[in-house]
Amino acid sequence: MKTSRLSAVILAVAFAAMFQAGAARAELKKQWIDYMDGDKPLYGYLVYDDAVSGKRPGVLLAHSRAGLSEEALRDSDMIARMGYVVFAADIFGKGVLPKTVPEMTALTTIYNQDRPLMRKRAAAGFDVLKANPMVDASKLAVIGYCFGGTVAVELAETGVPIVGMISVHGSFRNFTPEAAKNIKGRVLILHGAEDPVAPLTEVNALIDQLRAAKVSFELQLFSGTQHAFTNPQNAAEERADREYKVATTRFLREVFGIETASK
Repeated sequence: MKTSRLSAVILAVAFAAMFQAGAARAELKKQWIDYMDGDKPLYGYLVYDDAVSGKRPGVLLAHSRAGLSEEALRDSDMIARMGYVVFAADIFGKGVLPKTVPEMTALTTIYNQDRPLMRKRAAAGFDVLKANPMVDASKLAVIGYCFGGTVAVELAETGVPIVGMISVHGSFRNFTPEAAKNIKGRVLILHGAEDPVAPLTEVNALIDQLRAAKVSFELQLFSGTQHAFTNPQNAAEERADREYKVATTRFLREVFGIETASK
């Protein structure tokens, strides 16, 4: 077995052991928080592991086109079990939870066509996370899923003080090219090689912008995988779902300066 493949296997085993052990000891505390973007009421989801004491890193989660759905809460809980405070920001507005694809498309179109509004909504959630007394404000990151990948990039390009940003099967189009220079911290893109929603041409356009701005980034592509692989539909997407969790765990530990078990 090649060294790189062996390392991936070791990481996967370590993640599984950590996740199972954490699940046994963790008591997740969950809270819905009212906050505002100007005069617009928002309603975000805060979650953290009560077994962790003292200040800890914070992760802002940007939801998919489905809004603060069960999937968004599931992903927030998963990251909180890693020992971080997670705040799933509300982009659509309090009580707005689209049920059908046309409803989702109508909502995301509003924000895709009004990037200042998208950034404002994301920044409002970021401010809630940063101000939380449990959070170490010097260790903040953003993770976005699907539509939330666009949100995460737009927020990062405002220059908010983050140490890392992750996009999970994100969508990438219509960014201001020169804005990439404002990104603080590293970028991790986890993407399906066969994604018809955000094809590799769009991914490559973002990569070109990151390269031009000299942003430190990583791109991990999963073969045989289309969009939304965190809800897998085949064996390739089941693998992608497993490996994205390993990559996310490793990346967050690195950007937050947490020693890994392999060191």
